[in-house]
Amino acid sequence: MSRGLPFELFLGLRYLRATGQRTNLSLFVWIGVGGVFLGVAALILVLAVMTGFQDGIRDKIISANPHLLIFTGGGGLADADTVAGRVRSVPGVKSATPFVLQQALFTTESGGSHGGLVRGVDLATPAVVADLRAQVRSGSLEPLTGGQPAVLLGVELARTLGVVVGDSVTAISPKGAMTAVGMVPKMRRFIVAGTIEIGMYEYDSSMAYLSLPAAREFAGLPAGVTGIEVKLVDPFAAKRVGAQIAGTLGFPFWVRDWMDLNRNLFAALQLEKLALFVIVTIIVLVAAFAIIGHLVLLVAEKRKEIGILKAIGAASGSITAVFFSVGMTIGVVGTLAGSVVGLTLIWIQNTYKVIRLAGDVYQIDYLPMKLTPSDFLLVVGSTLVLSFLATILPARRAGALIPVDVLRYE
Repeated sequence: MSRGLPFELFLGLRYLRATGQRTNLSLFVWIGVGGVFLGVAALILVLAVMTGFQDGIRDKIISANPHLLIFTGGGGLADADTVAGRVRSVPGVKSATPFVLQQALFTTESGGSHGGLVRGVDLATPAVVADLRAQVRSGSLEPLTGGQPAVLLGVELARTLGVVVGDSVTAISPKGAMTAVGMVPKMRRFIVAGTIEIGMYEYDSSMAYLSLPAAREFAGLPAGVTGIEVKLVDPFAAKRVGAQIAGTLGFPFWVRDWMDLNRNLFAALQLEKLALFVIVTIIVLVAAFAIIGHLVLLVAEKRKEIGILKAIGAASGSITAVFFSVGMTIGVVGTLAGSVVGLTLIWIQNTYKVIRLAGDVYQIDYLPMKLTPSDFLLVVGSTLVLSFLATILPARRAGALIPVDVLRYE
C-alpha cells in the first residue's frame, strides 16, 4: 500500500509513466488510449446517427399517416360510419374516420403536370382538422371545410406544378368515366386553398387533400370510402390494437398498421446500423492489439523487476494484477474520453443542427442524433470486454515468470 493505493495499482500507474530511455513505451500507451478513444467516439456517433435517423423518419411517418388502416375486399367500404363507430369502441383508439385514396394526374393552365395521390379526409372530425392545420404552411383550410371545390397541395407538389394559393389545378382520374361516346378521363378543377408540409419529401411531393365528399365524387365512390384510418393513443401499440380491431370486425375486414406498411424501410435501417457497428468495432480491435503490444514489451522490459518482486515474496496474482491494471487503465481512460467527446458532439448537433441534409434525398432536413441507454452500454461494455481480453493474457504471462529463470542471467 502506497499513497492510499494498493501496491499493484500504484506500480501499474508508475509503469504507465515511462521516462528516460524507456519513453518509447509511452508511445504504445498513447496509441492504445487513442485507438480506444477513437473507437468509442466513432461507435457512439454511428449508433446515435442511425438511431436518430431511424427515429426521425419514424416520427415523420407517425405524424403524417394513420396508425392503422382498415380495408375490405371489393374495392370500397360501405356504411363507413357504422364501422368507424365499432372501431372507436376498442380500447386504445383515439379516433377512427373514413378516408378516400385515389391516384391522379395534376395539370395546370401553364402546362405543368405531375402525378400524385388525392386523399379525401373527414373534415367534420376535430382531430383530422387539427392535424391538417398543424401541417398548413400557406393559405387556409377554410375553403375545404366550407364545401368549396378546393385542394391542399404538398409544398413540393405545388412547387413542381408552379402554382400558388388561388391558382387552379385540374385532377385527372385514371379510372375515367363512362359516357355516351365511351370511356373518357374524369377531370375535376380545384382551387389551390393552401399548401401543407409534412417534412418528408415523399409525401410533400405527391399528396393532395380534398374534403371527403369531393374525394368520393372524384374517385367514383358516392356511397362508400376506401377505408377507415385510425389514430391511436399509443402508436407503438399498433400491433396489439390492430389485432383487437380485426377480431372485433371479423371477415371481410383486414387491418394494416404503420409498422407493416414501412417494414422494409425500418428493416434496411436496422441492418445498416448493425453493419456499421461491426465495421467500426474494428477500430477498437486495433486498439486492443496496441494494448497487447504495449504489455508484451512492458513485461519484457520489466523482467528484472518482476524477478526481484517475486523473490522478496510478491505473489503471482499480484504481478498479474500490476500489468492487468496497466492494460485496463488504458482501456478505461480511452473509453471515458471517447464517451465524453461522442456525447458532446451529439449535443452540439442536436442543439445547433450543424449538419444539414437534402430533404428530397434523406426525407428529413437535418441529421438527428439519438443515443439510447442500451446502445451506450453496448459500446462501453464491448470496449471494456475487448480491453480485458487484450490485457489478461500478457498479464498472466507476467505473473507466471519464475524468479530463478529471470535472475539467473542478471
